[in-house]
Amino acid sequence: MKLLLAGATGLVGSHVLRLALEDAAVERVVAPTRRPLPAHPKLDAPLIDWDALPADAAWWRVDAVVCALGTTMRTAGSREAFRQVDFDYPLAVARLARDAGARAYALNSALGADTGSRIFYNRVKGELELALADVGFESLTYVRPGLIEGERQESRPSEAAATVLLRAVGPLLPKRWRLNPAPRIARALLEAALLASPGVHAVGSERLV
Repeated sequence: MKLLLAGATGLVGSHVLRLALEDAAVERVVAPTRRPLPAHPKLDAPLIDWDALPADAAWWRVDAVVCALGTTMRTAGSREAFRQVDFDYPLAVARLARDAGARAYALNSALGADTGSRIFYNRVKGELELALADVGFESLTYVRPGLIEGERQESRPSEAAATVLLRAVGPLLPKRWRLNPAPRIARALLEAALLASPGVHAVGSERLV
């Protein structure tokens, strides 16, 4: 198995990277990034510009893709910038990898992803899921976590406050609304890519507790 990982420097993506490098079923991991990653015998980490992806690069030839790209409105600064990171980049990766022969794609999406949602974040996630369904992967999996638990490099005060609250009341809530640990999400993404089960699949937040 040769795996392409988009978003390897993020919270969930970094856990996917660690798991993939440890997994004997993964022969090679391609992790295109804007900043260097620590060297590893199984890792190919080309430095790229997400706005100018090299369509003819040999490293697109992989068996499966895990996409953990994502940002927040606060970090992006505008709806346009958010959509670029959470829609344009994941879709571009999907098309280039599929054109090069990738059979499976696993997306870190979101609880509430829906093209008809009044919430912009959820609407973009839903539109991405819909667009990916037209790319032509034999296996397509949407992993839909709720609030992600884990140590982030960037500050997200509102998420931090919500995390504290959910830790306190979590046992009283339905599984769907509990915290989803980043390693659990990463495992679900990697397993979906490795199994490459035919068809379109969704992994709900209740399975990520």
